[in-house]
Amino acid sequence: MKAYRIGWLPGDGIGREVMEAVRLVLDALPFRADYVEGEIGWDLWCREGDALPARTIAMLGSVDAALFGAVTSKPVAAAEAELAPALRGTGLAYRSPIVRMRQLFDLYVCLRPCKAYPGNPINYREGIDIAVVRENTEDLYAGVEFAPVPAELARTLARLSPAFHPFADLEGDQYAVSCKINTRRGSERIARAAFDLARHRRGKVTIVHKANVVRAADGLFLEEARRVGRDYPDVSCDDANVDAIGMWLLKDPLKYDVLLAPNLYGDIVSDLCAQMVGGLGFGCSGNIGDRLAVFEPTHGSAPRHAGHGRANPIATILAARMMLEWLGEAGESQRLERAVAGVIAQGRVRTYDMGGRASTLDMARAVADALGEGRTAGARAGALEGGAR
Repeated sequence: MKAYRIGWLPGDGIGREVMEAVRLVLDALPFRADYVEGEIGWDLWCREGDALPARTIAMLGSVDAALFGAVTSKPVAAAEAELAPALRGTGLAYRSPIVRMRQLFDLYVCLRPCKAYPGNPINYREGIDIAVVRENTEDLYAGVEFAPVPAELARTLARLSPAFHPFADLEGDQYAVSCKINTRRGSERIARAAFDLARHRRGKVTIVHKANVVRAADGLFLEEARRVGRDYPDVSCDDANVDAIGMWLLKDPLKYDVLLAPNLYGDIVSDLCAQMVGGLGFGCSGNIGDRLAVFEPTHGSAPRHAGHGRANPIATILAARMMLEWLGEAGESQRLERAVAGVIAQGRVRTYDMGGRASTLDMARAVADALGEGRTAGARAGALEGGAR
């Protein structure tokens, strides 16, 4: 088996705890890897004024894939207030390190599988199996924002758009502007990723948008997605407004297969889907580019739970399963998913969100033990098959 070089990004809060748990599980697999730790997160921002330093960026450029825990993010004023005193007032601006990472390495596909494993007591409904394919580098997360708004920009907006006139007389510090930027290239390639995925699932894509109101940016996204869909006659395609899809997902989640969405809508809809399969303790995510992929749980750093060893590590374990699949280790990926499904179905080990008392590491050990039992059962079956010959 190939030995991989894996970036290891624990981050903040419960990120460190769930990453410790997933390492225990990975070590129970015949998966050879060198884990290279990278610094990322809120503590770095406070000390150095950079939550994603150059040394971590350089490390990510040298690995086969990466696993990421969680980081804390706060609004502009709070971020400035928590900087080291010597760094305050120096013009530093906090940006989410995970958003920066996605853009720096062009991790344009955000894939978020949401699957209801049988026996999970907090499933909304059994049988849910939805994949959210979210554009990961553009839209409202592009980071092109202004607060206060420069007078030059205000004059340009007033000249170009009649809709801006109600704001034209405001002082620049009385409002803020965030640019929603969707490109044809970005929309086309994320649509193609969604349709490719649907071909290997149940053959249906639903495009999520708000083109009836956000006519320019969402209209372009919808137009490109429909155009790509014509190249896939074997995949059915429909579309829905983002507000409506929230309602319809709750009413009939089994109707949906692959949801294709721009960045912000994909973020929101994927949290809804995660809640229907047990909550963020089960929400895994892959940030995937053409050369690098970074896998993570979708929960945050949850500071109030940090240090108590109670966070559910299943989301991070399932993120590791995604990483194995992306690396081409399909057999180990499937074994890990079977082990997770078995632990959930048995119900003997449950973390607090599932109504139990198991710790983060208790859950990880249960999955690792299930992997060991799977190997033993496989060996016994092989021996019996050999004897039968």
